[in-house]
Order: sequence, then structure tokens, then C-alpha cells
Amino acid sequence: MLETVYLGNTLQTWLLSFLIMGGSVVIGKFLYWVIQKTLKTFTKNTKNELDYLFVDMLEEPLTLAITILGLWWAVSILKLPEGVTNFIDSIFYFLIIFNVAWFATRMIDTLIEKYIAPKVKASETDIDDILLPIIRKIVNIAIWSMTIIIGIDNAGYDVTTMVTGLGIGGLVFALAAQDAVSNLFGGVIIFSDKPFNINDRIILNGFEGYVREIGLRSIKLETLDGRIVTMPNSKVTDNPVLNISKEKGRRVKFFLGLTYDTQPEDIQKAKEILEDIIETNEHTQDAVIAFDSFGDFSLNVLVLYWIKRGSPIVKVQDAINMQILTRFNAEGLDFAFPTQSIILEKNEG
Repeated sequence: MLETVYLGNTLQTWLLSFLIMGGSVVIGKFLYWVIQKTLKTFTKNTKNELDYLFVDMLEEPLTLAITILGLWWAVSILKLPEGVTNFIDSIFYFLIIFNVAWFATRMIDTLIEKYIAPKVKASETDIDDILLPIIRKIVNIAIWSMTIIIGIDNAGYDVTTMVTGLGIGGLVFALAAQDAVSNLFGGVIIFSDKPFNINDRIILNGFEGYVREIGLRSIKLETLDGRIVTMPNSKVTDNPVLNISKEKGRRVKFFLGLTYDTQPEDIQKAKEILEDIIETNEHTQDAVIAFDSFGDFSLNVLVLYWIKRGSPIVKVQDAINMQILTRFNAEGLDFAFPTQSIILEKNEG
């Protein structure tokens, strides 16, 4: 009975093949359990943390590799048509290469996260915080691209011919991906010009908030109400960017209108009060106080000053305005409001 032939192979060969398949899965599971219970426990207690990370990243790919090789061996003992055998071999070649790439990307990501990211986070500059996620993506893309190319080459396809074909169809693809390309170049411009950095407060395209992430395709802006806005890089480069974080201070400008019956010496007193209020405030600088103009219903005094960078803008304005109101009322300086005088002439007839 075992010598009975089914689909070109004896029953004994089929049973052996299935036994190898099942055994490879069992061995893979057992190897995973051994690594979990013994090897990882041992390396976790060593002084060098790198060996534990290596074992931790290797356990799944190694288990998968044992399973793939067992399945490949199980299939190889079967007598199959040459075309089917070549096709199956190509699949297993690709799976092995895929498994190696999986381990490489896992290991690189772990090393970056464990050793490089903390140093980047602790550095004073922001440019490395921006570049690190991009470098990680580029490395992963490069590894997977090489994996696909090597896999296709091992499958028996001419990679050079395929690349040439892609070059012919590349124009069509480029036309369809104009937005993606413009966003990519927009990201390059942002990195080179550096109109803002991570955590800068900016106003862009009608949105005001803090820059939380800068990528090759887009930036992420956290608005003042806590919402995340994703802005394509092309929009960033095509629109003016107001970087509030880089301003030397916040300029405040307004006019105080005094009534027309205010005497010159009272206007001078008002100017002195305003100068004293602003100059004695630790958060303000560069005050300009001047009798500016004769308005329709008031004598206008220009008040111009700067709130220092990093100061609480709203609180500073509130404190200064309260002092102006309090001291003007104490000195009897009256603020003007729109008035109209009507003069009636009496005609004698």
C-alpha cells in the first residue's frame, strides 16, 4: 500500500513529506519556547544589554526560518514537474530573503530606539529630532527595496529588463504622482530653509498652533485647541509662514483719546504716567509715547511698546491696561468718547 503511486509519488513519500512539514512546525514552536524560557532569561541577566536585544529580535525570524526550511525540504523530496518545482523554489527563496530583511529591520529599529533616540532627544538642537524618523524610514525602504530586487532576481526574472520597463512607464507614474513629488521636494526645502523647528508656534494657511512633526510628505500641526492638522509640504512652501516663536517680542499699539478740554500740562502728565507704567513693568520694553493727532472728538496719544519674548502676553496687557485706567482716573484725566455739539444760531428779523 505504501508503494502505491499518487500524482507521481508513492504514498510513503507523501506521508514522509507531510511528516517533515508537521515536524518543522513543531520544531519551530519548540525552538521559540526554548528561546523564551532559557536563552532570553540568561541574556537578560548579563551585563551587556545588546545580547538580550539581539536574541529578542531574532526569536521570531529564527523560528520562521526553521519552519520555512522544513517546508522546503518536505516539498523537495516530492517528484514534481520541473516548472512547478522551479516556481516553488522561487517562493521559498523569496521567503528566506524576506525573513532576513524582517530581522534586519527589527534589529535596526530596536538599536535606533534604544541607543540613538535617547541621545537625539537629549540634544539641544531640533534638526536631529526631525531627521531621525526620516532616516529610519529611508533605511527600512532601502532594505525592503533590496529584498524585492534580490527576490525577483532569484526567481529567475531579469531585473535589468524590468528596470528598463519601469523607466518607460516611469513618466506616466511621475505624472500621476505630481503631488507626492511636490510634497517630497517641499520637505527638502523645509529641511534646508528651516522656517520653523519642532515645537515652534506658527501661523500657516489659516491655522495657528505648534509644530509636532516634520516629515517628507507633510507636517503635523497641533492647534491651540488641541487638534492635529496634517499639512502637505507643498502647502507649506506655497504659503507664507508666520513663526511666532522666533519673534523678538509682541508689539502692542493703540491710541488713548483724551477729551478736548484737556490742558497741555495734563497731556504731558498723561504721557509721563504711560511711560512710567510701561518702563517699570519687567515684561515690557522699547516704549514710544507721543501726542499723535487731533481726532474728530479726542486728543489722541499714541501708545507703542513691546512685550518681551516668553512673557505672558495677555496677562501683561491686562496689568498695563488696569494701571492706565486706575492712574488716569486718580489724576482726573478723562477719556473721550464720540460726542457731537449742535450750535443753533438765532436769526433776528
